[in-house]
Amino acid sequence: MVQRIDVTGADGIRLAAWEFREPPAEPRHPPVLLLHGLMGRALHWAGTARWLGEDRRVVALDQRGHGQSEWPPADADLRGALGREAFVADAEAVIERLGLAPVVLIGHSMGALTAWQLAARRPELVQAVVICDMRASALGEASQQEWEEWFRRWPLPFPTQDAARRWFGEDDPRVERPDPGRGAFFAEVMHRAPDGWRPLFSRHQMLTARATWVHDAHWEELAQVRCPTLVVRGLDGELGRAEAQEMVRVLPAGRYAEIPDAGHYLHYDQPAAWRAALEPFLDSVTAAAP
Repeated sequence: MVQRIDVTGADGIRLAAWEFREPPAEPRHPPVLLLHGLMGRALHWAGTARWLGEDRRVVALDQRGHGQSEWPPADADLRGALGREAFVADAEAVIERLGLAPVVLIGHSMGALTAWQLAARRPELVQAVVICDMRASALGEASQQEWEEWFRRWPLPFPTQDAARRWFGEDDPRVERPDPGRGAFFAEVMHRAPDGWRPLFSRHQMLTARATWVHDAHWEELAQVRCPTLVVRGLDGELGRAEAQEMVRVLPAGRYAEIPDAGHYLHYDQPAAWRAALEPFLDSVTAAAP
C-alpha cells in the first residue's frame, strides 16, 4: 500500500507526504518522519519505510521543491521560500497535522539538518533524531561554486532513465569508482520530459536552497538537541569520522554508528547494514519512552 497525504506547509505550499504500508493497528514504537536530502524524494525511503512500518507508523515527506510537492512560485523570494525556516516549518506542519508527535526524525543530508534544527526549536515534538551523513561545519563558497559547475556538466536531457543511472553511477567526473547506489538514487529523481529524462527539481532552486545553509556552521543548534540522537556515517561518505565523533560529543545524548563500504547514499549502498545500525537505537528509544 502506498498512500499519499497532502499537507499545507509554510506559505501555503502543498506538500506530498507518503505512507508505504498500512500503519499497524497497535504500534509498539513511536511514529517516524523520514526527511530526504537535497535533490531527493520520499520514494528514496521506500525500503527503509517498509521495515520500519512493521510495528510503527511511518511517513516520508517530499520536501518543498522536491518529488511531488510544489515548487515555490516564480515570483517568490526564493531565499526565503527555500530557506531553513521554511523547510523546518514544513516538517513541523506535517508532524502536527498528522498527529505524529512525539516523533522520531530520520534525516539524510539536508533532511538531517532540518531534523536537528526542528528538534532544537520544538523539543516537545521530537522523541529522537537520526542524522545520516550530514556535516555540522560550514562548507563555504568554494563548495557552492563546485556545485554550480557540476550542475552545468549534467548532460541533459538523458535519453533514458538507465542512461541517467549510468552517468551518475559511473561516468560523472565526481565519481571515483562505480557507485550503483548513487546511480539508483539519481535515476529515481528523473522523469520523462518531451525531449528525454530530466530532474524533477529545478537545479537553480536546489542551488538557492543550498546557499541558505552551506556558508554557516550548525554546531550551536546541534548542541540544543536534548533527545537521543544517532549520528550515522558511511565510511566513504561526506561526513568524516573526526567531525562525526565531535558531533556526538557536542550532542547531550549523542551516539555514533559507522557503515563500511558505504558512501553518502548509505541507505542505498548498504541497506542491511543501515537497518542493523538503526534498529538497536530505535529499540532503545522505545524502551526509554514514558
